[in-house]
Amino acid sequence: MPLTKAEIARLRGLRLKKNREASATFIVEGSKVVNELIAAGHKFESIYATSEWPADGTLEVEQIDEIEMAKISHFPTPSAVLAVGQISRSELDPQELDTGFSLALDGIQDPGNVGTLLRIADWFGFDRVLLSPDCADLFSQKVINASMGSFARIRVITTELAPILSRATVTVLGSDLDGEPLHEVTRPEAAVVVIGSEGRGISRDVADTLTSRVTIPRLGKAESLNAAVAAGIVCAHLRG
Repeated sequence: MPLTKAEIARLRGLRLKKNREASATFIVEGSKVVNELIAAGHKFESIYATSEWPADGTLEVEQIDEIEMAKISHFPTPSAVLAVGQISRSELDPQELDTGFSLALDGIQDPGNVGTLLRIADWFGFDRVLLSPDCADLFSQKVINASMGSFARIRVITTELAPILSRATVTVLGSDLDGEPLHEVTRPEAAVVVIGSEGRGISRDVADTLTSRVTIPRLGKAESLNAAVAAGIVCAHLRG
């Protein structure tokens, strides 16, 4: 059955955060990322695919043609599959932070950076990622794609950071230009690593919760490091 105009409009509308929030659904598009979410057991409301996508016989898939896919695709060049995922949000018990490693993102608004930071947390075996409410939306297509599947594997909680971090009993370590040189830092058994935005840095209320500050020594003349690059270096030192 051809897609209705209302269905097309609804699927295209999920490009906007307000519509994702209202419907508790999000779009994920592309064979690799859809397959990653399927493998992780993520729940889908619906899956639309052309004949080019080799669907798993256990999945309920609505077959559409390339013309219809172009109407609902969020990409300039449509892919062979587009799925509507269900949004579910994790709640955080503050005591969780006292075990393992957490990555806290404070005001990271670039979706590519947020997705890459999820990959970094996944790579280094972090237990969870915290997003401040002013970070890029976790369920945007750009964040999901940049995470390269880590979106489906890493536990992510969106929460106000300062009240949570102020109750942590482990090291709350922030990346800061005025901090202690990273190579001089003793690796803790557990910690929260805080990464601020490139433009603003760590916000004042979150900075007040830090128990340690580290900097990556600069040997050249670059003004700064990309937030994800800095996080990768810090996480490699702590978990290497």
